[in-house]
Amino acid sequence: MRILVADDDPAIREVLENLLTTSGYEVTVASTGTEAAQVWQDEHIPFVITDWVMPGLDGEKLCNLIRSAPSPTYTYIIMVTGNDQQDDVVTGLTAGADDYMTKPYNIKELLLRVKAGIRILGLETALMAKVNELQSALDRVQTLEGLLPICAYCKRIRDNDGGWQKMETYIEGRTNAAFSHGVCPECYHRYIEPEL
Repeated sequence: MRILVADDDPAIREVLENLLTTSGYEVTVASTGTEAAQVWQDEHIPFVITDWVMPGLDGEKLCNLIRSAPSPTYTYIIMVTGNDQQDDVVTGLTAGADDYMTKPYNIKELLLRVKAGIRILGLETALMAKVNELQSALDRVQTLEGLLPICAYCKRIRDNDGGWQKMETYIEGRTNAAFSHGVCPECYHRYIEPEL
Protein backbone atom coordinates (compact mmCIF):
# COMPACT_ATOMS: atom_id res chain seq x y z
CA MET A 1 0.00 0.00 0.00
CA ARG A 2 1.31 3.43 -0.94
CA ILE A 3 0.80 6.26 1.53
CA LEU A 4 1.33 9.97 0.89
CA VAL A 5 2.40 11.92 3.99
CA ALA A 6 1.95 15.71 3.82
CA ASP A 7 3.43 17.76 6.67
CA ASP A 8 5.53 20.92 6.70
CA ASP A 9 7.44 19.82 9.83
CA PRO A 10 10.51 17.83 8.67
CA ALA A 11 10.81 16.00 12.00
CA ILE A 12 7.21 14.75 11.84
CA ARG A 13 7.62 13.76 8.17
CA GLU A 14 10.71 11.75 9.05
CA VAL A 15 9.03 10.03 12.02
CA LEU A 16 5.96 9.11 9.96
CA GLU A 17 8.03 7.97 6.99
CA ASN A 18 10.20 5.72 9.18
CA LEU A 19 7.23 4.36 11.12
CA LEU A 20 5.19 3.55 8.02
CA THR A 21 8.14 2.19 6.04
CA THR A 22 9.13 -0.20 8.85
CA SER A 23 5.48 -1.28 9.01
CA GLY A 24 5.68 -2.37 5.37
CA TYR A 25 4.15 0.59 3.55
CA GLU A 26 5.59 2.46 0.59
CA VAL A 27 5.77 6.12 1.61
CA THR A 28 5.94 9.33 -0.40
CA VAL A 29 6.40 12.59 1.50
CA ALA A 30 5.43 16.18 0.67
CA SER A 31 6.37 19.29 2.63
CA THR A 32 3.41 21.44 1.53
CA GLY A 33 -0.20 20.93 0.63
CA THR A 34 0.53 22.18 -2.88
CA GLU A 35 3.28 19.59 -3.34
CA ALA A 36 1.01 16.87 -1.93
CA ALA A 37 -1.78 17.86 -4.34
CA GLN A 38 0.60 17.64 -7.30
CA VAL A 39 1.91 14.22 -6.24
CA TRP A 40 -1.63 12.95 -5.69
CA GLN A 41 -2.83 14.27 -9.07
CA ASP A 42 0.13 12.66 -10.83
CA GLU A 43 0.06 9.30 -9.05
CA HIS A 44 -3.39 8.90 -7.39
CA ILE A 45 -1.89 7.47 -4.21
CA PRO A 46 -4.84 5.75 -2.45
CA PHE A 47 -3.94 6.76 1.12
CA VAL A 48 -3.11 10.26 2.38
CA ILE A 49 -2.06 11.35 5.86
CA THR A 50 -2.06 15.14 5.94
CA ASP A 51 -1.40 17.88 8.44
CA TRP A 52 -4.04 20.60 8.66
CA VAL A 53 -1.82 23.69 8.83
CA MET A 54 0.69 23.84 5.94
CA PRO A 55 1.99 26.44 3.51
CA GLY A 56 0.20 26.60 0.18
CA LEU A 57 -2.83 24.37 0.36
CA ASP A 58 -3.76 23.49 3.92
CA GLY A 59 -5.13 20.07 4.83
CA GLU A 60 -8.74 21.16 4.46
CA LYS A 61 -8.18 22.48 0.93
CA LEU A 62 -6.16 19.37 0.04
CA CYS A 63 -9.11 17.21 1.13
CA ASN A 64 -11.50 19.34 -0.91
CA LEU A 65 -9.26 19.05 -3.97
CA ILE A 66 -8.98 15.26 -3.68
CA ARG A 67 -12.72 14.82 -3.19
CA SER A 68 -13.64 17.05 -6.11
CA ALA A 69 -11.10 15.61 -8.59
CA PRO A 70 -11.95 12.69 -10.87
CA SER A 71 -10.07 9.61 -9.74
CA PRO A 72 -10.18 5.95 -10.81
CA THR A 73 -10.19 4.81 -7.17
CA TYR A 74 -11.14 6.13 -3.76
CA THR A 75 -8.53 7.92 -1.62
CA TYR A 76 -8.62 7.40 2.14
CA ILE A 77 -7.56 10.52 4.09
CA ILE A 78 -6.45 10.85 7.70
CA MET A 79 -6.09 14.46 8.85
CA VAL A 80 -3.59 15.05 11.65
CA THR A 81 -3.61 18.38 13.47
CA GLY A 82 -2.96 20.21 16.69
CA ASN A 83 -6.53 21.55 16.55
CA ASP A 84 -8.68 19.48 18.89
CA GLN A 85 -11.77 21.68 19.07
CA GLN A 86 -15.02 19.97 18.13
CA ASP A 87 -15.67 22.52 15.37
CA ASP A 88 -12.26 21.72 13.84
CA VAL A 89 -13.04 18.01 13.79
CA VAL A 90 -16.37 18.71 12.08
CA THR A 91 -14.68 21.02 9.56
CA GLY A 92 -12.01 18.42 8.75
CA LEU A 93 -14.52 15.62 8.25
CA THR A 94 -16.81 17.90 6.24
CA ALA A 95 -13.87 18.72 3.95
CA GLY A 96 -13.63 15.03 3.11
CA ALA A 97 -11.26 13.50 5.66
CA ASP A 98 -12.18 9.92 6.56
CA ASP A 99 -10.45 10.07 9.94
CA TYR A 100 -9.04 12.74 12.22
CA MET A 101 -6.25 12.60 14.81
CA THR A 102 -4.90 15.30 17.07
CA LYS A 103 -1.25 15.90 17.92
CA PRO A 104 0.52 14.56 19.79
CA TYR A 105 -0.83 11.21 18.60
CA ASN A 106 -0.20 7.69 19.77
CA ILE A 107 1.92 5.77 17.23
CA LYS A 108 0.07 2.49 17.83
CA GLU A 109 -3.27 4.20 17.39
CA LEU A 110 -2.12 5.79 14.13
CA LEU A 111 -1.01 2.40 12.77
CA LEU A 112 -4.35 0.86 13.75
CA ARG A 113 -6.21 3.67 12.01
CA VAL A 114 -4.06 3.12 8.90
CA LYS A 115 -4.95 -0.60 8.97
CA ALA A 116 -8.64 0.28 9.34
CA GLY A 117 -8.38 2.61 6.34
CA ILE A 118 -6.70 -0.10 4.29
CA ARG A 119 -9.54 -2.49 5.15
CA ILE A 120 -12.03 0.11 3.91
CA LEU A 121 -10.05 0.57 0.69
CA GLY A 122 -10.05 -3.22 0.24
CA LEU A 123 -13.83 -3.32 0.65
CA GLU A 124 -14.18 -0.47 -1.83
CA THR A 125 -12.03 -2.34 -4.36
CA ALA A 126 -14.10 -5.51 -3.90
CA LEU A 127 -17.30 -3.51 -4.29
CA MET A 128 -16.05 -1.91 -7.51
CA ALA A 129 -15.16 -5.36 -8.87
CA LYS A 130 -18.73 -6.52 -8.14
CA VAL A 131 -20.18 -3.40 -9.76
CA ASN A 132 -18.07 -4.04 -12.88
CA GLU A 133 -19.18 -7.69 -12.90
CA LEU A 134 -22.84 -6.64 -12.64
CA GLN A 135 -22.36 -4.04 -15.37
CA SER A 136 -20.84 -6.68 -17.62
CA ALA A 137 -23.78 -9.02 -16.95
CA LEU A 138 -26.22 -6.17 -17.62
CA ASP A 139 -24.45 -5.41 -20.90
CA ARG A 140 -24.83 -9.07 -21.93
CA VAL A 141 -28.53 -9.04 -21.04
CA GLN A 142 -29.09 -5.81 -22.91
CA THR A 143 -27.71 -7.37 -26.08
CA LEU A 144 -30.96 -9.35 -26.23
CA GLU A 145 -32.74 -6.08 -26.96
CA GLY A 146 -30.99 -5.88 -30.33
CA LEU A 147 -31.62 -7.77 -33.56
CA LEU A 148 -31.78 -11.57 -33.09
CA PRO A 149 -31.26 -13.79 -36.16
CA ILE A 150 -34.20 -16.22 -35.90
CA CYS A 151 -35.29 -18.96 -38.29
CA ALA A 152 -38.61 -18.10 -39.94
CA TYR A 153 -39.75 -21.74 -39.72
CA CYS A 154 -38.50 -23.42 -36.54
CA LYS A 155 -37.90 -20.20 -34.54
CA ARG A 156 -34.37 -21.24 -33.54
CA ILE A 157 -31.86 -18.43 -32.93
CA ARG A 158 -28.39 -18.32 -34.48
CA ASP A 159 -25.68 -17.73 -31.84
CA ASN A 160 -22.33 -15.98 -32.30
CA ASP A 161 -20.64 -19.26 -33.27
CA GLY A 162 -23.09 -19.89 -36.12
CA GLY A 163 -24.94 -22.66 -34.29
CA TRP A 164 -28.72 -22.72 -33.97
CA GLN A 165 -30.40 -23.01 -30.58
CA LYS A 166 -33.96 -23.18 -29.37
CA MET A 167 -35.14 -19.74 -28.37
CA GLU A 168 -35.56 -20.87 -24.74
CA THR A 169 -32.01 -22.24 -24.58
CA TYR A 170 -30.57 -19.10 -26.14
CA ILE A 171 -32.35 -16.75 -23.72
CA GLU A 172 -31.76 -18.89 -20.63
CA GLY A 173 -28.02 -18.95 -21.42
CA ARG A 174 -27.83 -15.16 -21.44
CA THR A 175 -30.28 -14.15 -18.70
CA ASN A 176 -31.73 -15.42 -15.44
CA ALA A 177 -35.01 -16.08 -17.20
CA ALA A 178 -36.62 -19.49 -16.87
CA PHE A 179 -39.45 -20.70 -19.10
CA SER A 180 -42.68 -22.41 -18.21
CA HIS A 181 -44.79 -23.57 -21.13
CA GLY A 182 -48.49 -23.11 -21.61
CA VAL A 183 -50.93 -22.61 -24.47
CA CYS A 184 -52.32 -19.24 -25.48
CA PRO A 185 -56.07 -19.00 -26.27
CA GLU A 186 -55.49 -18.63 -30.03
CA CYS A 187 -53.33 -21.77 -30.21
CA TYR A 188 -55.80 -23.60 -27.96
CA HIS A 189 -58.61 -22.90 -30.42
CA ARG A 190 -56.44 -23.65 -33.45
CA TYR A 191 -54.59 -26.79 -32.29
CA ILE A 192 -56.08 -28.28 -29.10
CA GLU A 193 -59.84 -27.93 -29.66
CA PRO A 194 -59.81 -29.77 -33.02
CA GLU A 195 -58.08 -32.72 -31.31
CA LEU A 196 -60.79 -32.84 -28.64
